[in-house]
Amino acid sequence: MEAVLAIAIGVLTAAGIWLMLRPRTFQVVMGLSLVSYAVNLFIFCMGRLSIDREPVLLEHVPKTLAHYDDPLPQALVLTAIVIGFAMTALFLVVTMALRGLAGNDHVDGGRADAPTDGDAPVSDDGGGARR
Repeated sequence: MEAVLAIAIGVLTAAGIWLMLRPRTFQVVMGLSLVSYAVNLFIFCMGRLSIDREPVLLEHVPKTLAHYDDPLPQALVLTAIVIGFAMTALFLVVTMALRGLAGNDHVDGGRADAPTDGDAPVSDDGGGARR
């Protein structure tokens, strides 16, 4: 079970980082979401994976750590999910506004067919001044 979770965390992290390195803003937002899911899964797994253990104290169960799960990682992950959802919504609104203002959705704000500095035309005046 630990190996499956470790592989899942690694795949989510790798896919998230790959998407964050893409040139489009929507892909960057999805990459951030995947990385946050990977971090949430990692935090959740740090609270011990167990079946049939209570996260809160009960009357008929002995009050030792062998019979309970730590509720703090569960609370942290729940809070992180809510905050991550709000941040994703904010990123998408800002991305849509940026696309409306700039006319494209590239991270750097440039057009895909715009010439780079190395492709800029050179004037014929012999001084090598760029236009």
